[in-house]
Amino acid sequence: MGELISVAATTTIGREGEQRTITAIDRTNPDKPILTLDKPLEFMHWAVTETRGDQSMETRAEVGLLSRNIVYRGDPETSSANEYGATIFMHSSGDDSLTARLTYVEFTDVG
Repeated sequence: MGELISVAATTTIGREGEQRTITAIDRTNPDKPILTLDKPLEFMHWAVTETRGDQSMETRAEVGLLSRNIVYRGDPETSSANEYGATIFMHSSGDDSLTARLTYVEFTDVG
């Protein structure tokens, strides 16, 4: 609980995208958990399945997890004004065998 999510607009009006915080998760049905949000959504977010012949197409709002396990944060007062970016160095033991994967990382105030 406490994760921040975004719900994309399902119309042509991009400003209908919304952010909410998850306050509870009901896992009574593990295939379809029910999320409780900190406040109701302001806009309709459509979910529909259209079938034409033997082809079906599902349309739903995209939902993205905005909360991250790691936050890489620059100086909020000067980074944007000075247009500083973010630099992360990763080094192998000298044989160029390094593979780096950054997941669940938020970059904030980095330019």
